[in-house]
Amino acid sequence: MQITRCGIHGFHEVLGIDADEIRFYWAIDSAEPNASQKAYRVVLATDVTSLRDDDVNSSTLAWDSGYVESNEQRNIICKPENGLQSTCSYYWRVTVWDQSNRSFHSAVNHFFTAYPRSHQLPPYSMNQTYMPHTALIFRTWFEDEPNRWKAVWIGDGGDKPIYLRKSFDLARSPIRAILFASGLGHFNMSVNGQAASNHRLDPGWTNYHRRVQFTSYDVTAQLQKGENVLGAHVGNGFYAGDKGDDRFFWPMYEDNTYVRHGNELCFFSELHLFYEDGEHTTMISDPTWRVSKSATTLANIYASENHDRRLYPTGWDAPGFDDAQWAPAKPLTGPRGRIYYQNQPPVVLHETFEPVKIYSPRPGVVCYDLGQNASTMVKVVVEGAVGSEVIVRYSETVKEDGTVLMPDPLFKEFETGVFSRIYLAGTGAPEEWEPDFSFTSARYIQVEGVSLDGKDGLPKILSVVGRHISSAARRLGTMKTDKEDVNALLNACYWSFVSNLFSYHTDCPQIEKFGWLEVTHLLAPATQYIRDMESLYTKILDDILEAQEPDGEVPNMAPDTRYMCGPMRHCITWGAALCLLPDILRQYYGSTHVYAKVFPAAVRYMDYMRTMERKGGLILHGLGDWGRGIAHGNNQANIETAFYYRCLQCMEMMARELGETQKAEEYHQWAARIYEVYNRHLLITNDPSRPYAYYTSLDNYPERDRDAIAQAMALQFGMVPAEHRADVMAAFMDDVADGRMRSGEIGLRFLFNTLADAKRPDLVLQMARQEEHPSYMRFLRRGETTLLEFWQDACRSKCHDMLGTIYEWFYAAVLGLKPTGEAYRTFVVDPPYDSEFNHVEGSVDCPYGLITIDFVRDEQEAVTLRVRVPFGTTAVVNLPKNAKHWAYLRAGEAKQTLDGDDVRLSHGEYTVFVQL
Repeated sequence: MQITRCGIHGFHEVLGIDADEIRFYWAIDSAEPNASQKAYRVVLATDVTSLRDDDVNSSTLAWDSGYVESNEQRNIICKPENGLQSTCSYYWRVTVWDQSNRSFHSAVNHFFTAYPRSHQLPPYSMNQTYMPHTALIFRTWFEDEPNRWKAVWIGDGGDKPIYLRKSFDLARSPIRAILFASGLGHFNMSVNGQAASNHRLDPGWTNYHRRVQFTSYDVTAQLQKGENVLGAHVGNGFYAGDKGDDRFFWPMYEDNTYVRHGNELCFFSELHLFYEDGEHTTMISDPTWRVSKSATTLANIYASENHDRRLYPTGWDAPGFDDAQWAPAKPLTGPRGRIYYQNQPPVVLHETFEPVKIYSPRPGVVCYDLGQNASTMVKVVVEGAVGSEVIVRYSETVKEDGTVLMPDPLFKEFETGVFSRIYLAGTGAPEEWEPDFSFTSARYIQVEGVSLDGKDGLPKILSVVGRHISSAARRLGTMKTDKEDVNALLNACYWSFVSNLFSYHTDCPQIEKFGWLEVTHLLAPATQYIRDMESLYTKILDDILEAQEPDGEVPNMAPDTRYMCGPMRHCITWGAALCLLPDILRQYYGSTHVYAKVFPAAVRYMDYMRTMERKGGLILHGLGDWGRGIAHGNNQANIETAFYYRCLQCMEMMARELGETQKAEEYHQWAARIYEVYNRHLLITNDPSRPYAYYTSLDNYPERDRDAIAQAMALQFGMVPAEHRADVMAAFMDDVADGRMRSGEIGLRFLFNTLADAKRPDLVLQMARQEEHPSYMRFLRRGETTLLEFWQDACRSKCHDMLGTIYEWFYAAVLGLKPTGEAYRTFVVDPPYDSEFNHVEGSVDCPYGLITIDFVRDEQEAVTLRVRVPFGTTAVVNLPKNAKHWAYLRAGEAKQTLDGDDVRLSHGEYTVFVQL
């Protein structure tokens, strides 16, 4: 038995833990059949040597779960009696016992704390020698020296990008050096001229009036005896958004209601140095740092930067640089928000896209087709004379001549107002440029002021590549079929999804970049096949809590840019993320760590939604099936009320988990009332023109309609009385029989899930392959490599993930993998026996380990199904009712004949044989 992966729920990186309660998890691998975890023990200590033997040194013991008879591997609560020490290394180890009472140890795991009980920086005045530290108002602050932040915000007092540096000497090398830092809007950190990490766009975007994230780096190996230099490059981001004189910046685009969080770019850091003799010293950001304006003179998050290579101070962040002309850094007030660790995955660079086509449509312009639309940071290499101006433009679409195009006439400003301007230093050598603080979605790159051969006095363009930028969340799933058009659609969905994951989940990395909330929960069942989203959803919930209004309203986006109104402001299919994401974390990751902090806010939200009830409990306010008919949808009463009902069920579940029995019963009764009202107003059982009961909308009341989305919502949300379920499914099938997809983004998931329940993959594929819209394959036939915002050809945005819920259907109904227990503790394997697919293969690295499925059907209708089941889980393989016979073979064992409609498999590798 081997413990293969350990972690802390809700934290991607663990070098700045700032909570006093954490929850552990681990995964196990074992080749022994029928092995199981009988018990566990988790031990936490402040000295690594105390965990290297079977006996734990009690003098350094911080917490001990004790011997616990349980097969649980997730959500193990650790809450030391006096909390966690500040700025301290902790080491933890898991021991598990198997069914034979044999013990097995994990590797020793490490995390480092920040200040779990302090979330604010002191104002600079509190660090001055003239302050009366014994004054009563300051005593508590200074008497708790070990548990308080010591750094201060610094900058130059301006709102243009800056360089900050701190040179210092070390007489000896530390055994550990941990650096805490943050810079707003975004910053890049370096140590002795080398990047401190692979992070980009640190820290994550938040409501800076409420929360500011810091990041942490282990820089032990980068420090040296003698001179060392810390360097920080700080740009604007959304904190102090900068449109410049001629650029597009969406929050200022329509009505200029964008209000900056701050007008001074700012930075803070603490470097903690630990020595072998036990000494611990701290170096903070203060006016001894030096500051200079950046060579990047405009940092607009919408892929628009100005960079003057002539101004770049080579070696500015390395030892030996003369900073005498730089000014002392100014202490600043900084943002209002409190300081919290960046718990979500950082944003990093992934794949590099080399051009598949290079062409020059006219003199002075060179264009590059990267072959794949994706969220991108471009890297340009050019050679030319000093002062030469180079313009870089980005697009998802091109004109007939191959130059950049915004196809939506309402957004032509994006075509003309999104570009980067570079001035060359003219060194005679190739000069590289890539953005420091901006990104976009692009397939096509247009470079102006250059030539391919360097003639006509123009700089010579040497290379252009796209560098995919996205969340560093762990990649989990892969899938492939024997149908090339399906594989192309899977690819388009994948790139649409990963191009919208950053420090928040957006639906568009190009023109908007906002944290719309509906995609977080609607796409969660699909996204969980792609990336480990647990810590990102944890952070998104913090964003929602900080965007919530005092009356309980939850806006449609978080962080909230606060300029939307009407149904774009507070629609439950968006705001429901507050109630649904905690259940998603339980369902897919087996953790309830967010319940305590989310529940009070969710109570206020449900109280607010109660004021929106009409007709005794219906919610009629909202966007309905957004994206159907391009924008505003229909079925408001059906959709909004169904989500209201589901939110109430989640409230009951959270209340029971938290021991709030009375509250749980209150929400149970509340949900029952909504169920009754929903069916009283929307369920039709007495229509003589129909042979069955069905659901109508109230869109054209009193006229009755009967579309598939109304039926799917009721079926998928469990709102259909048992005696009418067959009728409602019949009504649903009537409306989808023509194979047309009449749905926007909200109804789409429930349309596909209902078709999956009906075992009709043929209809889903017919819908996807329509020649005319709505159609997925029409996108691909027109050359698109990602999904568009709406069911139309000339879309303003062509890397939108909101229509991507078919990806969930492919994994659940074609690969046939669907979790049924928390965190895949149990899961179903139900491959497409009755479909056009003869070969489907895929894998998902679920919380308990790797699941693999390989489905092959030959010409004789014989199916060979290979399945890998992780330790600690049980797979239920569904078998077709029309099968003539079947059997299964476990690796290393004899073949066994199966009896029944399904087979339960414990961990191991299996081959299942089915003759249809």
